Amino acid sequence: MKAKLGMSPIAWWNDDLVELSDDVTLEECLRQSRSAGFTGMEKGRRFPDDPAVMLPILKAADVTLCGGWYSGTLVDEELAVNKARIAPMIELFKAVGAPCIVYGEVGRSIQGDRSVPLAHKPKLSDSEMAAYAKKVTEFGEWCADEGMPLSYHHHMGAVVETGPELDAFMKGSGAGIPLLFDAGHLAFAGGDVLGAIDKHHARINHVHVKDVRMGVIDGLDRSKQSFLDAVALGAFTVPGDGTLDFEAIVQKFADHGYEGWFVVEAEQDPKANPPLRMAEVGHKELMRVMNAAGYSVETQGFAKQ
Repeated sequence: MKAKLGMSPIAWWNDDLVELSDDVTLEECLRQSRSAGFTGMEKGRRFPDDPAVMLPILKAADVTLCGGWYSGTLVDEELAVNKARIAPMIELFKAVGAPCIVYGEVGRSIQGDRSVPLAHKPKLSDSEMAAYAKKVTEFGEWCADEGMPLSYHHHMGAVVETGPELDAFMKGSGAGIPLLFDAGHLAFAGGDVLGAIDKHHARINHVHVKDVRMGVIDGLDRSKQSFLDAVALGAFTVPGDGTLDFEAIVQKFADHGYEGWFVVEAEQDPKANPPLRMAEVGHKELMRVMNAAGYSVETQGFAKQ
């Protein structure tokens, strides 16, 4: 089985908490992640939106664009609005050979608002969830027809956060909207990480290997503290530096035959947790567990499209 290892630039520059950002260029971010062994990087705010500009940067760094976040609003807004907004991103991702666009629902979400406590996350009724899941499926089918598959990201503070919410979304949606599985977000939400992989493996097309510091999470006052407070306190980290058993997690993916990207998305203070050092820690642990699970990790980065 083959696997690819990527990173998210959120370890270098946090798009929601700008103060948790390192003053490095895109080129330096790519250089550091590649030197640690990663061959992919998801899109962040310092990436150009012109493929003619992005491709030479990726080629020089020997790094592939392995995904990127789209802020979806389908829980509140119409398909047409989201189609118009995502269309340029689809064309960009096709031009640089990215595998998918990460759909993150920001409608009603509290994930980017530090003033709203975790306990005040939005909740959908059963009928609302069913309608939402159907709508997202239709959007995913349209994006795939346009040449770029989506990957739905369950997320803290959003309408699909908990294990039961993920189960309800997956039940109401269809194969037209694949799943991004994020171990750290589900663990933060109190979900059964290994059980969820068993349930939903057939729809998983992208994986975020985010670790957590469960001591930080358990110490939160969810009636007062927000998701971004948790990030600032260090709730997330790279595999090998946190609480989760990634040997068991990666083995579970191997058991189900998953092949594709495993992306480290570990937002934390880069001054307290230097991104290059954390990238090296994460890559070392991932290579250990990948080898134990029988994965062959690809070492080629940029491939000319």
